[in-house]
Amino acid sequence: MPYLIGIDVGTSGAKTVLFDTKGNVVTKSVIEYPLEQPHPGWSEQEPENWWKATVKSIRKVLQRSKINSAEVKGISLSGQMHGAVFLDKNLRPVRPCILWNDQRTVEQCQTIIEKIGLDKLRELVGNTALSGFTAPKILWLRDCEPEHYARVNKLVLPKDYVRYKLTGVLATEVSDASGTILFDNKQRTWSSEMLQRLDINPDWFPNCYESDSVCGEITKKVALTTGLKVGTPVIAGGADNTCSAIGNGIILEGRVLASIGTSGVIFCHTDTVKVDPKLRVHSFCHSVRYKWYLMGCMLSAGFSFRWFRDQLGVFEKQIAKKRKVDPYEILTEAASLVPVGSNGVIFLPYLMGERSPHGDPNAKSVFFGITAKTTREDLIRAVLEGVTFGMRDSLEIMRELRQPIQQIRVTGGGAQSGLWRQICADIFNTPVVTVNTTEGAALGAAILAGVGAGVYPDIATAVERIVTVTSVTDPILENSKRYNEFYQIFKGLYPALKPAFDQISAIITEKLKH
Repeated sequence: MPYLIGIDVGTSGAKTVLFDTKGNVVTKSVIEYPLEQPHPGWSEQEPENWWKATVKSIRKVLQRSKINSAEVKGISLSGQMHGAVFLDKNLRPVRPCILWNDQRTVEQCQTIIEKIGLDKLRELVGNTALSGFTAPKILWLRDCEPEHYARVNKLVLPKDYVRYKLTGVLATEVSDASGTILFDNKQRTWSSEMLQRLDINPDWFPNCYESDSVCGEITKKVALTTGLKVGTPVIAGGADNTCSAIGNGIILEGRVLASIGTSGVIFCHTDTVKVDPKLRVHSFCHSVRYKWYLMGCMLSAGFSFRWFRDQLGVFEKQIAKKRKVDPYEILTEAASLVPVGSNGVIFLPYLMGERSPHGDPNAKSVFFGITAKTTREDLIRAVLEGVTFGMRDSLEIMRELRQPIQQIRVTGGGAQSGLWRQICADIFNTPVVTVNTTEGAALGAAILAGVGAGVYPDIATAVERIVTVTSVTDPILENSKRYNEFYQIFKGLYPALKPAFDQISAIITEKLKH
């Protein structure tokens, strides 16, 4: 029987999932690894930790399933976007990877904007320079760690480092490459003009493929380490967001993905290249051949809820332990007791600065509207609503661009909560649906593997065969009206507080210098 493997190189861990050709999960394994924050706003990981976790998870999946590895017809990868893995002449990491949610490159972003200009950025790459993207990380290394910069020979993205370790081949694909802002999304190739204007060596960048292309095979050394068969094809794969979109069936106009994971993503499929004139949301290449997407990404979605659990949810953790359930279940149970609008408490979910639509690394989180009557339950619900308001910001921009939005498919940890799905439907004022898999990114990678290996004729056929709607949550009219009132207040809080965010960031930065 043929099988496919999807590997997701995430921020918290590497996940390997073994699927049959109907998209059913045979078995899976997740191996976690640490995230380092050596300074406030910094976010790094050791690339070797991804590799060790990937090897361990592959081995576990093959052992648990007891299948013959020759039955694995293809492997593909999904991964966190934008991370900069700098390799030396021996193709070893020069330093830890600077991740997608790292905020150290404020000055370099300004340099890019001043050198290129917003109009030219819009024309060349369809995006502005934000601190999470790859290009400013290169400039930061040049400015701040010249000894490391001098050793750089190649640059890859996180999942592409794991691919290199699997196959010995340096390669990337269009969806991840477009997140570097060094990529011509219209032509789907590296932008020679961007590289030239920023004085970045074009030889650093690997060949770029469409996401369903075969670009390597399992080496003998890796086969001995993992149990995979030598020569198993490894397909290009895609960014975590595009793979998740494929795994949730977002391959047609009118369908939108709302992903509530560590970050919060609104992903809108487009048949043609579309660019927000104000560059508030991103324009990238989809992993579906010659398709694109608009995306808004907020940095602290599920991360905001996790922060509350870890810092303020000690009481709920204790209850969860006694009842032998997940602490999130206790937290959402408490939030469900609170009316729409959290009794006037509004949460700004900017724990790590913000990306879409503000592009502001200085943005901070705030609980607004607290009174003597405010309860813990109000605060919990306010976090869920604040994250969803933040995601609506991007959705409203896409509506402004006249992008059809007929159905929103929710995925990620937040989608598992019936309460949060209802909050999404009410705040978005659009039906919210779930599909028959919770392994969106890994499934999307496996579908790409199947297309590349010839198991499926194309992505659309695979999605039609595998992905089905399992639930529909319709908006409650009264709730939507009420939420719209609170959303207008939410929208006004960031511009009102921005001067204070900048001031406190300057004070903290100055203190760190001393």
